[in-house]
Amino acid sequence: MTDKPVAEMTFEEAMAALETVVSQLERGEVALEQSIALYERGAALKAHCAAKLKDAEEKVELIRQQEGRAVGTTPVEGL
Repeated sequence: MTDKPVAEMTFEEAMAALETVVSQLERGEVALEQSIALYERGAALKAHCAAKLKDAEEKVELIRQQEGRAVGTTPVEGL
């Protein structure tokens, strides 16, 4: 597990770290105290990833607005 602060991680780094945390917790090979610490880090990583995705979505919507495209909708074929 890396000691890099979650807030300094890229989305990709945070996802990889989250996958490692989940894997360690699923194996159940860590002591209770370490499991709690891993769970807390996992929660922080999940929140960080969600925030990064939200930022990316907002940027895409801004680009769509600037292009005069519909915002927040996706055309459905056949309708």
